[in-house]
Amino acid sequence: MGIFLIPKATSCILFLFLLSCTCFISTDAYDPLDPNGNITIKWDIISWTPDGYVAVVTMNNFQQYRHIASPGWSLGWTWAKKEVIWSMMGGQTTEQGDCSKFKGTPPHCCKKDPTVVDLLPGTPYNMQIANCCKGGVLSSWAQDPTNAVSSFQVSVGRAGTTNKTVKVPKNFTLKAPGPGYTCSPAKIVKPTLFIQSDKRRVTQALMTWNVTCTYSQFLAQKTPSCCVSLSSFYNDTIVPCPTCTCGCQGNSSQTGTCVNGNTPHLASVVSGLHNSAPLVQCTSHMCPVRIHWHVKLNYKEYWRVKVTITNFNYRMNYSDWNMVVQHPNFDNVTQLFSFNYKSLTPYGTINDTAMLWGFKFYNDFLSQAGPDGNVQSEILFRKDKSTFTFDKGWAFPRRIYFNGDNCVMPPPDAYPWLPNAGSRQEISLLALVMSSLVSLVLYAYV
Repeated sequence: MGIFLIPKATSCILFLFLLSCTCFISTDAYDPLDPNGNITIKWDIISWTPDGYVAVVTMNNFQQYRHIASPGWSLGWTWAKKEVIWSMMGGQTTEQGDCSKFKGTPPHCCKKDPTVVDLLPGTPYNMQIANCCKGGVLSSWAQDPTNAVSSFQVSVGRAGTTNKTVKVPKNFTLKAPGPGYTCSPAKIVKPTLFIQSDKRRVTQALMTWNVTCTYSQFLAQKTPSCCVSLSSFYNDTIVPCPTCTCGCQGNSSQTGTCVNGNTPHLASVVSGLHNSAPLVQCTSHMCPVRIHWHVKLNYKEYWRVKVTITNFNYRMNYSDWNMVVQHPNFDNVTQLFSFNYKSLTPYGTINDTAMLWGFKFYNDFLSQAGPDGNVQSEILFRKDKSTFTFDKGWAFPRRIYFNGDNCVMPPPDAYPWLPNAGSRQEISLLALVMSSLVSLVLYAYV
């Protein structure tokens, strides 16, 4: 067998190419600020029936700050054999399918690839189970863990009646409510243990399998969904969101439709479009959401920031919104006004990431574009003399997420500079020119 020798330069280029490809593939659904975040779907068979089984399907949102908003999740799969769903509690399939082969009462669903959605609040009690009937809305784990769980019960027929004859479903899909999630194959795991209400007896599922779904912002949408603008008290410059961050005006294939805020009969324009069609306010950035970070005041021992979140989408009311900010001074945050705060430590002991969200029934609802389409708060930080500085953009965040999506930051060279930073640049440039002139004079003299 021959051996092929690759030149050293070529091998280095090939290695770098393969490394870049590997990084792209591995990090597409990987969030560095929530490395273990996922939605785990657990399928527990709790009893056998004459032709199948009864199972409880539980969905746990283990993502720290990414939640599922209205109109909620939808879960799909493909049966391994010719199974049907006889009945359901706490959920329902979107289609029944062709059940003409069944005499008497037809099954709830006969489709080979059913899609299940959550029931709405107010569902009769005889159709509910625990953790159901929230309209498919799932809170994030850090924001509200008690509402980060959803369940439904399904009675499956024409399936196996033992652990050896049951076949796990295939091709699980999760929409929340749009694309973005990729689900793993179902994996049979150790049966789930259930602690009874008196806490004196433990039972277990007859059979359990798990499915893990991870999120990719690239799969969810081809363009960003939010951007960041910056300003400070020490500079008159307001750094806007980069132009065409989320698309450009006039490019309807990328951005959908935009409308000016002063358009006559705006209400009729909004109601005249389909409910799911995006309708953003016409801006230079064309993003549905903009976050503005303003360095407001400087005290002897503290410094203050004002954060404003603005909704430019006439078709979206962001309920239970949240924002994640990465900044080195969050290890010394002193006070936060009108927002909830939770520290996140994705890198072990490094405390530089915070999750912020609104107070319930006060500002947790971010109204659609218009005069009321914004929420704001101020943050007070204590200075750490060993690290604190206003120089070189240190006071601005490193990264901002809104509802789990990474927002586009302005380029670092556009950040507001300290007044003396500009003078230093001018002085250094002047010194360079003078040095060049002296060199020319000396060269001519010699």
